[in-house]
Amino acid sequence: MARIRFTHTYDSIISLENLLGAWREFIVGKHQRKDVQEFERNLMSNIISLHNDLVARTYRHRGYEAFNISDPKPRNIHKASVRDRLLHRAIYRQLYPFFDRTFIPDSYSCRYDKATHKAIRKLKRFVWQLSNNRKETVWVLKCDIRKFFASIDHGILLSILEKYIEDQNIIHLFRLILQSFSVREGIGLPLGNLTSQLLVNIYLNEFDQFVKHRLKARYYIRYADDFVILEKDKARLGEILSEIKTFLSERLKLELHPDKVSVRTIFSGVDFLGWVHFPNHRVLRTTTKRRMIRNLKAKQGNGAVKQSYLGLLSHGNTKKLQNKIMDDL
Repeated sequence: MARIRFTHTYDSIISLENLLGAWREFIVGKHQRKDVQEFERNLMSNIISLHNDLVARTYRHRGYEAFNISDPKPRNIHKASVRDRLLHRAIYRQLYPFFDRTFIPDSYSCRYDKATHKAIRKLKRFVWQLSNNRKETVWVLKCDIRKFFASIDHGILLSILEKYIEDQNIIHLFRLILQSFSVREGIGLPLGNLTSQLLVNIYLNEFDQFVKHRLKARYYIRYADDFVILEKDKARLGEILSEIKTFLSERLKLELHPDKVSVRTIFSGVDFLGWVHFPNHRVLRTTTKRRMIRNLKAKQGNGAVKQSYLGLLSHGNTKKLQNKIMDDL
């Protein structure tokens, strides 16, 4: 099957019009940040300088500021300079609409009009369809890719991009961004780059297409590096798991986390995206609940945080917990 091709050019990505449009998007919610304010003091001069470096092919990506976060689990974030993040935004706003059309409907991470609650609702719909309204047993294969961002192979990623993008100047721009970070030579993407969010979806779209079209897995949902496949036949899931491991290893140089692979019935509860799912209800994962309460206690008086969590809880059977948050926190 022939792939559609990206028709925009390098010049359209680096144009002053696109860079200014990217700045308007980038600045939202960042006006008070010191590095953003410094860049904005000489905004047009800085944007023109970036544009000229890109035109002359003398652009080089700068280093990163590293810091750690622990919500929901410990992660090492790498923050690029404002100049580089502006370029990431300029690339993203041109390439995202194209690549989004190539993704399967049931890939839900880092996409417009997609989110965890939509993935959760789709899982519920799949369960009802496959179980014939809870009359038949449904088996669920749940997997997690080990050290996902840290395992992305730059060479493989560039070869995938070249299947869609003819303009070698765009490919070179991606090569510069990839070369700006690695956990070991030629391997790894930084958590923190906007382009990383798009690139990991492009990378795993190869896997999504394999699962849907080669394995013919009709009931498949992926969110970032977590995915589930539903079948009535447990033995079939065993076969699928073996083929998945081979494809990930040989094609993408990825592996599943050995402690996060499970095959179980939906009646016994399936842990996916912070919830434990049953045929007709879902409950919040215990670790998620503890983290939520800890964060709320640390940020007492912050109404926005409370409302955010209440919004999350509205997607499950959490009436008691919602009342506790309303009354006590």
